Amino acid sequence: MTKPRIGIFIIAYNAVNHLNKTIARIPKDVYDAVEEIFVIDDCSQDNSYYAALGYKAEYGIDKLTIHRNQKNQGYGGNQKVGYQYAIDRGLDIVALVHGDGQYAPEALPSLLEPLINGQADMVFGSRMSTQLSALKGGMPLYKFVGNRILTVCQNYLSGLHLSEYHSGYRLYSMAALKQIPFESFTNTWHFDTQIILAMAERNLRIVERPIPTYYGDEICHVNGLPYAFHCLATSWQFYRNRRRKVLSYPGVMDIPRLAGERVAAE
Repeated sequence: MTKPRIGIFIIAYNAVNHLNKTIARIPKDVYDAVEEIFVIDDCSQDNSYYAALGYKAEYGIDKLTIHRNQKNQGYGGNQKVGYQYAIDRGLDIVALVHGDGQYAPEALPSLLEPLINGQADMVFGSRMSTQLSALKGGMPLYKFVGNRILTVCQNYLSGLHLSEYHSGYRLYSMAALKQIPFESFTNTWHFDTQIILAMAERNLRIVERPIPTYYGDEICHVNGLPYAFHCLATSWQFYRNRRRKVLSYPGVMDIPRLAGERVAAE
C-alpha cells in the first residue's frame, strides 16, 4: 500500500505570538511523515509572516514553506487558497491547523489515523464530545452555551448527530475535497459549516475525534451573532434542499447519522 502524501496547512492571521510555537509542537512522528508544512499568512497586520520565515531559516526546515496573501482573504478565503495549493501539489491528505495554537498539534496522530487507514473522508477534532472538558479547558460559558444551542439546531436541520460544528480543527482526504465546490463558498467564518454540509450532501464519511480544549491569550476574530445567523441560514438551506430531494425522490438522500467514532456514511 502506497503511503499517502500528507500536508499540514497552517492558517495564520495576526498570530505572531503563537505561530512559531504551534509549528514547534507538531509531533516528530507526524513531522517525519508529512511531505510539506505550509503556512499561509492572511496578510497579517503584525509580523507573523516574517516570524515564520525567521523560524524556517533558524532551524533549516526544508519541508516548511511560508506564504503570504497580498490581500486579506478572510477565514474561508484563506482556506480556499490553502486547499487549492494542496490540490496543485498533488497531496492526498491535508490537515488544517490554526496558527494561534488553540487546537493542539499534539492531537494530529489520532486525527490523521482514520484518513491514513482509508476509514474517513473528513475528520475533525471535537471539543464537545466530552462536554465538561471544554469548560475545564477554559471555554467561556457563553461560548459553550452558544455552541450547544447552535449544534442542537444544526443537527435537527441536517439530520446529522455531530457533537459540534464549530471546531476549526479539520482534516480532509483530497479526493473528497475535490468533490466539494469550496471555491463558491463564503470567505467568512461559516465556511466550516458549508464544508460539513457539502460532505454530508454527498454522503462522504465524516469522523469526529475528541481533542483537548485550550483557551489562552489568543484573539478571537469571530463576530458571534452574525456567525450564528449564517450557520443557521446555511443549515436551513441544506434542510430545504434535503426535503425537496426526499419528497421528489424518496430514499435518494438518506442522510447518515454520526456519534463518537462512528462515521457519517458507510
